[in-house]
Amino acid sequence: MIGRPISRRVFAGTVAATALIGPAVAAGLTSDEVTIGAANAPLQLIEYASSTCPHCAEFHQTAWSTLKTRYIDAGRVRFTFREMATAPQAVALAMFQLARCETTAPDEYLRRVGVLFERQAAIFSTPTGEAVQAALLALGGEWGLAPAQVMAAINDPAGPPRIIRSMEQAAALGITSTPSFLLNGQKLEDHSFHTLEGMQRILDAA
Repeated sequence: MIGRPISRRVFAGTVAATALIGPAVAAGLTSDEVTIGAANAPLQLIEYASSTCPHCAEFHQTAWSTLKTRYIDAGRVRFTFREMATAPQAVALAMFQLARCETTAPDEYLRRVGVLFERQAAIFSTPTGEAVQAALLALGGEWGLAPAQVMAAINDPAGPPRIIRSMEQAAALGITSTPSFLLNGQKLEDHSFHTLEGMQRILDAA
């Protein structure tokens, strides 16, 4: 089943109830969305994705490398990534906060999101809060982040409002699942875009 985002009320309550203890400081990235690619690219692609959505992970593991090298780096696509939260919502937030920790570079953020997608199954292999926290702390250590930095990012109070804004924006566009894509402002209803072959066919035709 495609990941289903949650309501603002439920999300805020879930985060408040499950927040990990630790100091709260601003994460490295401050914008609500992350954009890479040439500003004058003929195609503008927006992805709404959740770090806990297995379908999002599958898309990034099978199609992201081609999208990045053949389309974004080649100046054909300007790509924007917008965060969503699917169950478990507090974990989705924590994973995105880790990706943002101590960096202002969009490419580095997206690289980290890719690693989180690759490790998604392992992170959830023992589905307890303590195990997930330990997995994120270990991954942060691989990126040269101290435990205190990881915990500060996870508990940054700017995180929940940012994702709530993204989810409300998505709802206004009729987006109710992840991953979802907008191409030049139009929602892509053809789910074959979620496959490597379908993505290439649709982008090449556009």
